[in-house]
Amino acid sequence: MDMSFVLREENRKLLDQVTDMIRDEIMPLEEEYQAEIAKGDRWTFTERQTEILEGLKQKARSRGLWNFWLTDSERGFGLSTVEYAYFAEQMGKTPLGAEVFNCSAPDTGNMEVFERYGTEAMKEEWLAPLLEGKIRSAYLMTEPDVASSDATNISMSCVRDGDDYVLNGEKWWSSGAGDPRCKVYIVMVKTGGEELPVHKRQSMIVVPAGAPGIEILRPMEVYGHDDAPHGHMHIRFTNVRVPAENILLGEGRGFEIAQGRLGPGRIHHCMRAVGQAEIALERMCKRSLQREAFGKKLAQLGANYDIIAECRMEIEMARLLCLKAAWYMDQGDARAAAPWISQIKVVAPRMALKVIDEAVQMFGGQGVSQDTPLAIAWTHVRTLRLADGPDAVHRRQIARAELRKHTQEKV
Repeated sequence: MDMSFVLREENRKLLDQVTDMIRDEIMPLEEEYQAEIAKGDRWTFTERQTEILEGLKQKARSRGLWNFWLTDSERGFGLSTVEYAYFAEQMGKTPLGAEVFNCSAPDTGNMEVFERYGTEAMKEEWLAPLLEGKIRSAYLMTEPDVASSDATNISMSCVRDGDDYVLNGEKWWSSGAGDPRCKVYIVMVKTGGEELPVHKRQSMIVVPAGAPGIEILRPMEVYGHDDAPHGHMHIRFTNVRVPAENILLGEGRGFEIAQGRLGPGRIHHCMRAVGQAEIALERMCKRSLQREAFGKKLAQLGANYDIIAECRMEIEMARLLCLKAAWYMDQGDARAAAPWISQIKVVAPRMALKVIDEAVQMFGGQGVSQDTPLAIAWTHVRTLRLADGPDAVHRRQIARAELRKHTQEKV
């Protein structure tokens, strides 16, 4: 079977429009938008923030540059996962990129869940405004008291009581739950006991963000940053009641839904990381040619030629591996794609961290300050080595797939 990473011509033109808008219209407003976050309540949007963000979204939507992530739906552009990967890379070059085109995590994964598994009522109440970019959402899986990298440990209580389910427990690292526009959660819960197979004990349920009994305890900080107004919230559920019809597909289907949701999302995350590495390398190169020390341009000092070359090569390798994982995803066999997705999930963040760190080094003291986007970019990419499964879990999956080639035994 031929493996192709080529964009169809009509989609190449779309990508050019996205690339130009990011470079010419979004990135010039990035610094002003970020400066607005420090004004007043960090968990609300200032008038100027709203003006910038909604103005850019309106421009994107009016040009038809919207919901590219819908790779297997009549609602979207019919992009393959490979084709969408190129768009995700470009959007990764600026923190505003994904939302401007309505391609932000965790909304994209949640919208896929609603479209694939939601009832008509859910699609009307939640999917429609998400597709229009009118509301935001959060995905609640990780818990503070269990090793959530093994999702069979997920233990939030979800008990049937008449026509309702009652939820008790805590979730943390609930990305996006701090956003005042966040109106709905998709929550991984435990509905089955020891009598059931281990992968049939968890379910997913839809919970309105304002339901009685939900308490946001605190925003989790990433290396001292709270990522306002998006946030990664620590949330407590105390006797939260939701209608029984809010369970997705029925009890015990949580893992099935999670695998459908996380595979494409991991590729999207990784290609955005490639985009972050690209913009970091660009900043590094410009800095090395503009700044002088010891009578020479920084580019000519030390091992900087080698550092720049190594960064370019590692970006190219990571991009190709990501496109290969995307190609396997497009073939429709999630099991065959899984080892490739695990590989890129380890490789892309690790590569991007190295490139961003080298850019920080080129900028010196300014590189670790608020005067460049590099320090925040590094902390965001560092979290990606944990989000959607830590490196160690993915390496384990890669090794097991490799060992199966040489043995008939379970490994």
